[in-house]
Amino acid sequence: MALLITDECINCDVCEPVCPNDAISEGEEIYVIDPDLCTECVGHFDEPQCVVICPIDCIPKDPNHVETESDLLAKYKRLTGK
Repeated sequence: MALLITDECINCDVCEPVCPNDAISEGEEIYVIDPDLCTECVGHFDEPQCVVICPIDCIPKDPNHVETESDLLAKYKRLTGK
């Protein structure tokens, strides 16, 4: 499942630089996560780095982009060429 940044986002800018897939970018009002690039850090880290670093806990799983661990690993391999 990809992750999603909710409206509680305070635009603190700490999540974007820690994303290994460059899936996080500035949206019109808050940061956004591209579900085609988000692997929840599978293949890179044990936990999603944006979730770990977010000071207000506004990055849940996106119910509109349900993926299994194996789906996320396949996406990681496709994105990284590994």
